[in-house]
Formats: sequence, structure tokens, C-alpha cells
Amino acid sequence: MSLYKNLFKQTAVYGLATVLPRMLSFLLVRLYTDYLPNSEYGEVSVIFSWMVFFNVILAYGMETSFFRFYNTDSSRNVVSTSTISIFWSSMFFLFAALVGRNYLAEWSDIDVQYITYTIWILVLDALVIIPFSKLRADGRPIYYAAIKIGNVFVNLGLNVVFIAWLPKWAVSNPEGFWEMIYKEDFQIGYIFVSNLIASFLTLMVLAPHYFKIRWSFDRELWRRMMRYSLPVLVAGVAFAINEAFDRILLEKLLPDNIAKAEVGIYSACYKLALFMTLYATAFRLGIEPFFFSYAKNESAPKAYAMITKYFVIFGSVILVCVVVFSDILKVLLIDNKSYWDGMKVVPLIIIANFFLGIYHNLSVWYKLTDKTKMGAYISIVGAIVTLVLNFVLIHEYSYMGSAIATISAYGTMMIISYFLGNKYYPIPYDMKKIGGYLGLSIALSLLYFYKFRENYFVGIAVIIIYAVFIYRNERETLQRVLRRK
Repeated sequence: MSLYKNLFKQTAVYGLATVLPRMLSFLLVRLYTDYLPNSEYGEVSVIFSWMVFFNVILAYGMETSFFRFYNTDSSRNVVSTSTISIFWSSMFFLFAALVGRNYLAEWSDIDVQYITYTIWILVLDALVIIPFSKLRADGRPIYYAAIKIGNVFVNLGLNVVFIAWLPKWAVSNPEGFWEMIYKEDFQIGYIFVSNLIASFLTLMVLAPHYFKIRWSFDRELWRRMMRYSLPVLVAGVAFAINEAFDRILLEKLLPDNIAKAEVGIYSACYKLALFMTLYATAFRLGIEPFFFSYAKNESAPKAYAMITKYFVIFGSVILVCVVVFSDILKVLLIDNKSYWDGMKVVPLIIIANFFLGIYHNLSVWYKLTDKTKMGAYISIVGAIVTLVLNFVLIHEYSYMGSAIATISAYGTMMIISYFLGNKYYPIPYDMKKIGGYLGLSIALSLLYFYKFRENYFVGIAVIIIYAVFIYRNERETLQRVLRRK
């Protein structure tokens, strides 16, 4: 049990590094929905969706490759080679993108100044990929968390100043300093200026990494890392399509007079899946180094099976609780009623992100067997499902069609990964219990939301029923844990 306790302690630390920044950044959603019309928030969401896509391109799987080789090759060579690779690829992208930014603006129908800000943000974020990975590999989660949290505090603070306070200060002091820096109708621009400053300061904090490493490039190691990482890149692109391309397609496929507003509504309500996303992300950050370091242990498959079961247990509790209280959360997090029409997608998006988290746990088989191409193929299947269903459903069902496409894509990936994993790296998952927890939590959540929504007597009863179900099935384990304390 000490193995699992240590693992979950590590996950909790990385969870803090992930959850707190994301929680703080979620305040930005409240800020944007309070101050921006649906259409303007939709435009911001589309740009952020493109950023998700290009973040994957600029990382090109090197982070995962870093962890794969850090424990098996010379760590100094891995650090220096991956750093140099990311550095020069980022410089090439910066030059090419700035030269072609007017073409990008015309092609994407996005203001060229927003394109310029986005290019710089993408490059600055790419340059900290390996420094952050090095912190995780060296077991420095506190420092990692502090930098992540600091980035968000800067970004959040600047957004509040520029969007909420600066216009008032400029009006109250028309001849003063604030009037000089205030630019009318520049709310979207201020969002990207804030992000740019935060990314720049983060790079400055991590800049010593670039001065401490040996600037030696191991070509043979780089080739091996690239052979490992390129399938991860393909998988990452497919994931970006699954995660963010629905907003882009909504803008392109819906009528011009409603497209950006619909994107804004969908993007805001999508954020209510935050708690599941945070849980899955924190778990992945804590567990990914463990998967690789523990792989040679004879009991590894059994440990992986146990970890996945408890991931499903905790995730299913989050699913039920968030769905039951989603209409309370919407008041706290999205207090603009013009966005509430999109609440119907919330259970589907939470379940979809739960499926994605399970998929990440199941994906250990292709990472440990160096069959990352299989992971790419699975992600491509998910991307195809996403694209096809969005094209088919958006015209008829708008963003509800996008939600259906998302849950279908992640569910398909989860199922395919499970069956292929059984073939290439068998893990003794307790499928009876995992299937029971997953199925019952989904059924109770959907039944409550679409039949008894905002009836909290029923909602509390649903939570109690599910808690009793877990206790009855996990009683022996819970008692062992309590006795050890």
C-alpha cells in the first residue's frame, strides 16, 4: 500500500500545481463572460483553439520522449539534446510565422495583431517545455508548482487590470497616465497582451536552465528521440483536433450571424468540465514518470491495474457530484445568463473528459512497449470520429452536436486502447468493478441531469446511493488503509 500512498502523494503535489493555476485561470472565464459579448468571447475561444493545435506542433512529442529516455540514457545528453532541438525549432517557427502572419490572418479571418501576439506566446511557451520537464524528472514539484501558479497570477492580474479596471481609471482621469495607455475596444488584444507578459516572465524565471546545460547535441540520441516522439506528435495533433477543433468548425459551419456567439456559449459551458479535466491532468502529471520508472518491476502490471481502478473510482465520484451541482457552479463561474443555454452539454463533456482520463491510464501499454505509433493510430481514429460527427451534426444540433462528437471520440479511443493493450501488454484490470463504477456513475448522472435537474433532494440521494455502492465494493481496502493510519 505504501507504493500507492507515495504515488497519490506525488499526484496531490502535481495536482496542486495543476489545479490551483487552472482554478485561478477559470476566474478568467468569469471575467470574460462578464465583460465580453458572446461573439467576442467566441472569437477569443477560436484563437485559443488554434493555440492548442500549434502548442502540440511546437512540442512535437519531445516532452514524452524526454521522460522515456531520461531514465535509460545519459540524462545530461537527453537534457541538452532535447533543449537544443526545441530551441532551434522554435526559432525557425518564430521567423517563418512572423514573415507569413499577414497570410495567416487572411486565411484564418483573425486580426493580424492577434496573430502576432499568438506567435510570440506560442514560442515563449515552447521554450519552457524542457525546463519544466526537467523539474518534474528531478522531483521538484514545489518549484514547478510555484512557477505555474505565478504565471497564472500574473496573467489573471493583468487581465483584471486591463479589462475591468483600466477603462474606469481612464474615464476618471482623462488627462492622466491611464488614459495614455488605454485603448478603446481593445479587450481581446488585452487578453493576449496579458498572456504574452506572463509567458515572458515564466521564461525569465526558467532561463537559468539554458545557461546550466552543456550545449552539446547528440545526433544519434536525437534521431532515437524523434523516432519515439513523432508518433506522439501525430497523436498530439489528433488530440488537439479532439480537444479544440470543434470550436473552429462551429465558427466555420454555422451561419455567420450566430457562429461566434454559439462558440462563446459552448466554450463557456465547456469550462464546467474543469473539475474532471483538473483531476485527470493532475493524475497524469503525477503518474507518467512513475509508469516509466516502475516498468521493470515484476509487479508493475498489477500496480497499473490497481491505479486505474482507483482513478475510475475517484473520477466517477467527481462526475456524479459535479453533474448534481452543475447549476450551482454555473452561477458562481458563469454569472451571465446569456451563456446558460449551453448547459445541456455539460454532462456529456464531463463524461468525455472522464473517458479521456481513463484512456491516458490505459495508454501505458504503448508507451512502455515503444509502440507509440499505435497510440498515434488510436488518436487518428478519434480525430476522424470528431471531424465526421462535427460535420454531420453541427448543422442540425449546433454545439450539442460537438458535445456528442467529443464523447464519441474519447469513448472510442478508450475502448480501442483497452483491447489493444490486452494484446500487446496484458494488465489484469478488474473490469467487473471498473465497468460497474463507470456505468453506474454515468447512468445516475444522466438520469439526474435530464430528468431531475435542480431537484437537490434527488441529487443528494444519487450521491449517497453511489457512495454506498463504492463502500460496499471497496470495504476491505478502505478498512486496511484506515488500520494502517
